[in-house]
Amino acid sequence: MKRWLVSVLILVAGTASVIPDAAATPDCKEPIPELFDRISPSVVLISAITIDPFRISGRVSLSIGSGFIISADGLVLTNSHVVFGCRAIAVTLDNGHTIQSELVGADPILDLAVLRIPVPSKGLPVATMGDSGALRVGEEVVAIGNPLGLEQTLTLGVVSGINRILPVSPMSLMFPLIQTDASINPGNSGGPLLNRCGEVVGIITSILAGAENIGFAVPVSVAKRVLPQLIDKGRIIRPWLGVRGRLIKKKELRAIFNFPLVDGFLVETIEPGSPAEQVGLCGGELPIKIAGEEFLLGGDIITAGNGQPLNDPEKFEKFVRSLKVGDKVRLAIYRDGKKYEVEFSLPERPILPGDLPRRDQHVLSPT
Repeated sequence: MKRWLVSVLILVAGTASVIPDAAATPDCKEPIPELFDRISPSVVLISAITIDPFRISGRVSLSIGSGFIISADGLVLTNSHVVFGCRAIAVTLDNGHTIQSELVGADPILDLAVLRIPVPSKGLPVATMGDSGALRVGEEVVAIGNPLGLEQTLTLGVVSGINRILPVSPMSLMFPLIQTDASINPGNSGGPLLNRCGEVVGIITSILAGAENIGFAVPVSVAKRVLPQLIDKGRIIRPWLGVRGRLIKKKELRAIFNFPLVDGFLVETIEPGSPAEQVGLCGGELPIKIAGEEFLLGGDIITAGNGQPLNDPEKFEKFVRSLKVGDKVRLAIYRDGKKYEVEFSLPERPILPGDLPRRDQHVLSPT
């Protein structure tokens, strides 16, 4: 059945279509036990303490996750939902030694975080970052982590899907993910997904509740692209428009709704306090479900950005990627059969409540 959804995108530069074109994967035949012996020393257990000052009892909670060492000077890559907002973060190395770590940078939208740990006298083993764009469906992959606190656990599976956008995910995870059937459980979050060459191709982030062996990982190509900002700035700097919605085609929808439409980006929701709200853009009010797809109709349709038509995914993505903090943006708007234009400057996007998953958000429930 034809999908009415042409494109679902957050207007956040740098988070869409982040997996590059596929390339051939090297044919590695290293036995899995030897691969584990070689790679597992770079995988760590992360324990993080969160304190909720607004509760009378049970104010302190402990979360566990995984991570892996990415540089000899003590940088560790993990998930943001494992460590973001935590009061204390401890890292346990492969030799059982536990040390305190410093949060260098975190991004809840991509669910990535970087920690720094002291370098022991014997140095640190470092994981090799591969190329997630080379993955193919059916290729064998290995997950190493600490599921349910069971340290240094290996599970084997295949790549079940690529460029997977979760239909039940929080907005922070609405970008292409790697799907795998390698067994993943709470505690695996932030651990590496490896190809048979022992290269990291993904950072494990979530599983689908109610399913069997459906897990997801952030492509390592995404991490490599944003690591410099996370390390240097402590965050990823993005421009903020403040609208969420989807691209629509009048030809596809007019036959159903029988009212005037134009091609463009259908504004479904407006983020409070955003530039979009300040210039008076309107979101939708009428929820309608068609062939399993939910539309929130009645909002503005953005037909052009800075004079460029936004009538297909490629043009829309090019426009989004061109935006920078401080830019002046001019949007052409279609509302109630009339055309308008608005213009405003782009501030830096703040962290919004919807970006912050719960500590148990490793498990995404479809209900």
